Amino acid sequence: MTQPRSPLSVVIAGGGSAGHIEPALAFADALRRLRPSAEVTALGTERGLDTQLIPARGYRLELIPPVPLPRKPSGDLLRLPGRVRTAIGRVREVLAEVDADVVVGFGGYVALPAYLGARGRVPIVVHEANARAGLANRVGSRFAAVVATAVAGSGLPGERVVGMPLRRAITGLDRAALRTRARAHFGLPATGPVLLVFGGSQGARTLNTALAAALPGLLHAEIGVLHAHGRDGTPAPSAPGYVPLPYIDRMDLAYAAADAVLSRCGMTTVAEVTAVGLPAVYVPLPHGNGEQALNAQPVVDAGGGTLVPDAELTGERVLAELLPLLADRRRLAAMGAAARACGHGDADERLAGLVLEVVER
Repeated sequence: MTQPRSPLSVVIAGGGSAGHIEPALAFADALRRLRPSAEVTALGTERGLDTQLIPARGYRLELIPPVPLPRKPSGDLLRLPGRVRTAIGRVREVLAEVDADVVVGFGGYVALPAYLGARGRVPIVVHEANARAGLANRVGSRFAAVVATAVAGSGLPGERVVGMPLRRAITGLDRAALRTRARAHFGLPATGPVLLVFGGSQGARTLNTALAAALPGLLHAEIGVLHAHGRDGTPAPSAPGYVPLPYIDRMDLAYAAADAVLSRCGMTTVAEVTAVGLPAVYVPLPHGNGEQALNAQPVVDAGGGTLVPDAELTGERVLAELLPLLADRRRLAAMGAAARACGHGDADERLAGLVLEVVER
């Protein structure tokens, strides 16, 4: 067996949203645990959260031009205009500069030029987070050495289910031990139930609007609320017991402080919420190809959450779903246990192992 050059050079492509960046960085952390000498370079753009999240985790970031993706594939996909060619050219420059051994892509508009730039030059590993694969990964899977998925049934050829790579701060979280510290960190009530509400890094207007309507009823029931309203979102009016933030940097502490979650259901969200064992009311994003509802459905079927269509989420529905749940400690515990049973705590190292297999062939 031929051993790879040392140090191993891995390029990850998962920029844009936190849903793409976080699993990429969790994988990178696992790879460094398994191969401490490995050099990891992340591809990203100036759009989204790349420049904030990636350097903060200690990884080298190389910028490429953004390439917005169409929702549906077309016959002209590989002949898109000049910015695609420019992005592919920049990817190839980075691959040569870092002497890459493998490219690991996680979907999104950074992954597509990464796959096309690496094709025929560097082995490719694809990780698909959602129950229904996106366009970039459908393209990349056609010439990838390995296709890994978070859940079965992605539709990608030769899928190998590994789960969703998550930070060890999440998979190793002891909510009970951190509960007091976590609540103090956010300024939440020390006692009584707490609801965590979030809709992604940019926020979710439906969740924000419904929460604002439900907030008086939640606070009247002595339920604390930690609300990540998004950088572009609007918080509810200030009130004791309500803590609004544009973005939560310490999601581990947010999960430790909470007793239940109201959120969207991107695959990273579903994976984290199940890994920490929190019951949830999931509200799928009504756009895209329906993947968010598919992401949450196995957890709902197992009894770890409920699913509410975006169009049906009102203040009254929030109260109807969450007041009885948060008042019932036994039901909270049962749903939390069901949610945890759906999680994959070792997905980060399983994916890292597959990548090492590829480069060591």
